[in-house]
Amino acid sequence: MEFEENNPFSEEITSALSTYQEDFVRNNLMSDAFLDFVEENTKPIDQLFAYYRCAIMEVETKFKVLDESLSVELERNPIESIKSRVKSVDSLLRKMRKKNVPLNLDAIEENIHDIAGVRVICSFPDDIYELADAFLAQDDITLISRKDYIKSPKPSGYRSLHLIVEVPIFLKDEKHSMKVEVQFRTIAMDFWASLEHKLHYKHDLPPERAQVLAEELRVCAEQIELLDLRMQAVRNEIVTYNEENPKDSSFPGFPDIH
Repeated sequence: MEFEENNPFSEEITSALSTYQEDFVRNNLMSDAFLDFVEENTKPIDQLFAYYRCAIMEVETKFKVLDESLSVELERNPIESIKSRVKSVDSLLRKMRKKNVPLNLDAIEENIHDIAGVRVICSFPDDIYELADAFLAQDDITLISRKDYIKSPKPSGYRSLHLIVEVPIFLKDEKHSMKVEVQFRTIAMDFWASLEHKLHYKHDLPPERAQVLAEELRVCAEQIELLDLRMQAVRNEIVTYNEENPKDSSFPGFPDIH
């Protein structure tokens, strides 16, 4: 039986749902434990997030230096762009709830490793591994975990190299080690991941239509992998030719110096 627009039962159900929602918010998101945590830790949380922003700056600087130094060796810049973010408070709270992390700062640092994130967008797949190896070879970087979704893509087709690292930040009176998630992708991988994220988290499609598009994206991921490798092969061909046919290094208009 369909409810008519002015059906009193419909109004009662709407009112009951509204009351339930208010009670849920009051008893959970506005619970004494949560409010006490926020009040007691507002300044420490702000400080913790400042530390994560400092860690991001440290990591970004390292990659900018690597990009500049490798540009001399490779005669090109292997990094196309660098993106970074600190997880929002509401996103952090959702992850704490999902992982059942206690409401204290030590537990947050110990159990949640992607609060600070840096994404390095590279030109070619082999640039990713060269940069990652050079980054991890630095003596103040400690590798916590490594997940290679390029060599072993997710079932969805997602491809990226993920590192969780510890990096020291130097404060006024102390040194503090912070965890940062570093993701490496090619331009094509990043474009695909952005579209896949929108499909899964920001759509109102019916499930059956979303499944069709997810399969289409998986096929696109396979094509992107082939495209990345073909573009890399073109690059390698150019590099090989230039090595076999070096340019004259003498300055135009000046005699060679013997």
